[in-house]
Amino acid sequence: MGQARPRKGRPINGVLLLDKPKEMTSNRAIQVIKRLYEAQKVGHTGALDPLATGLLPVCLGEATKFSQYLLDADKAYRVEAQLGVRTSTSDAEGEVVEQNPVQVSDAQLDEIIEQFIGEQTQTPSIYSALKYEGKPLYYYARRGIEVPRKTRTISIHGIELLHRDGDFVTLQVACSKGTYIRTLVDDMGQALGCGAHVRDLHRTHVANLTDDQQWSLDALETLSDEQRLACLQPVDTLLSALPTQTISQSEARDVMHGQPVFNRTLDTMAVGDECRLCAENNDGEPVFVGVVALRKDGKLWPKRVLALEYCGFQLSDLK
Repeated sequence: MGQARPRKGRPINGVLLLDKPKEMTSNRAIQVIKRLYEAQKVGHTGALDPLATGLLPVCLGEATKFSQYLLDADKAYRVEAQLGVRTSTSDAEGEVVEQNPVQVSDAQLDEIIEQFIGEQTQTPSIYSALKYEGKPLYYYARRGIEVPRKTRTISIHGIELLHRDGDFVTLQVACSKGTYIRTLVDDMGQALGCGAHVRDLHRTHVANLTDDQQWSLDALETLSDEQRLACLQPVDTLLSALPTQTISQSEARDVMHGQPVFNRTLDTMAVGDECRLCAENNDGEPVFVGVVALRKDGKLWPKRVLALEYCGFQLSDLK
């Protein structure tokens, strides 16, 4: 048998908090990042619609092993909506299908906002990035093709009215995964009796990650390679919701070879719970090793671990 073909690109590991541009697909955005970093492997943690901007955590190298931990994470958005106008796509790019006078007081708006907080069912917009047979729904919508859409249960954790200027309102929405903000705004407009649509949508949070440290593609283009690498967050940035346990280097060797370690410090863990493991490198600094889960035998068994060469110590030298 011949040798495997070497992978193109550099083995770069980390997480980039990207400010996705408007009218760019998430897949196109990660291809640009792959080119900028000349990286072997790049992926994202859940797509943003092309018309939305904002926080898109991009995983490079070893970080792609842990991208699923943000797929189910809560999100938050800043949305500007226009009352009195309903469109075919529930956003500013659609055709106007209904116009009504806006006779909504601030008190009525506050009341409707309260009504939409909590668990509810939602049918995603045909112009969303939700996949059907491998393609996003907006692919079919732009071609006039009708496809089935499943109603799902979502949770709106909070809606804050940030600003109102006549028929224009700006909201901050905290929600569960799978929430479609355009559908939410359209439903709220219907409840107000005047209709509404989204004029601008920006994602501000994914789990504990915020847009405070995000980078635009334009800004990244101007940086040197060294500066660009400094923009990356550690691989375990994606795992901030998990508790941490520190182990020895010899235990790290065992975990990376598929062996379990004892759970010594996390008394609150139940069977099936996960935590991240760290071990000190030869400079005394904590190094992320991987994610483990507690089993009935009281041991932490590896689920996903880093490649050996990514760690700051030589496991092969350990006795």
